[in-house]
Amino acid sequence: MHPLYRKAAGGLLAGALLCGTAACSAGTTPKPDRPAAQKPLRVTLAAAVKRAADQNEKLTSLSYRMKGQVPGGGTIEGQAAMALKPLAMRMKMKQKSAGENAEVEIRLVGGVMYLNGGEKAAAELGGKTWLKFDLSGLRKGGQDPLAGLGGQADRNPTEDSSSLTAAKDLKKVGQETVDGVSTTHYAGTVPLDVMRASLKGEDAATRQRREKSLEKYEEMGVKALTMDMWIDGNDHTKQFRTRAAAEKGPLDLTITFLDYNKPVVVKAPPASATADLAEMFKGIESGQE
Repeated sequence: MHPLYRKAAGGLLAGALLCGTAACSAGTTPKPDRPAAQKPLRVTLAAAVKRAADQNEKLTSLSYRMKGQVPGGGTIEGQAAMALKPLAMRMKMKQKSAGENAEVEIRLVGGVMYLNGGEKAAAELGGKTWLKFDLSGLRKGGQDPLAGLGGQADRNPTEDSSSLTAAKDLKKVGQETVDGVSTTHYAGTVPLDVMRASLKGEDAATRQRREKSLEKYEEMGVKALTMDMWIDGNDHTKQFRTRAAAEKGPLDLTITFLDYNKPVVVKAPPASATADLAEMFKGIESGQE
């Protein structure tokens, strides 16, 4: 497989892991032991964060920018639009690592992911610029080196926000303007063991999905996530930043939300310009027999 695809997909995976795994601790708001008028400050702050997280759960679509650094993968920068039901996504991403630059376009539609590596990829794929991944096949644990990508890239990035309520050091940083929008900035740090403990009240499917994400973080050497959340006057998440120390370097990803609940149209690329990963692996296996 062309190194360009591995690099682009690797950067995407690391970014998506950061987005998706932060949702592991759905964090319930602590119950106050005083009258409502005398609620502890942390309870009040957690309630504000939870209101925004609840708003995120009602979204039908969203668009966002993503920018940051991933361990061992350099810096990534991209913009995406996602529809949640049915799931569809389009994203353009750039990655810079060790003096090398890669640019890729990603589309997710009908349970299939497409990666466009441009002219460099075409030289490896017989003139075709798009590579096709069937996500259902990837999730069955085949031999694809990008298998983890299928389980992470289709996560809703707004899910991250719910975990911030579990931060014991949750604080209000202050009022800040993001892309011309007045917001309130909250911040806190959540250890992975706290995230794992918060899964006890979740259903089996949720626990399994989030446990896998926690394990991915642990494989990276992450012990805790530091999160910053900017909430506008309508309880919408305007921006979310997640940071962590990992064995191969820092994780630092900021997602800025641009729009909500607007139509998102994603089309599959022309079949004539697309190489099927499954067919490529069949050819490799046939050649080894």
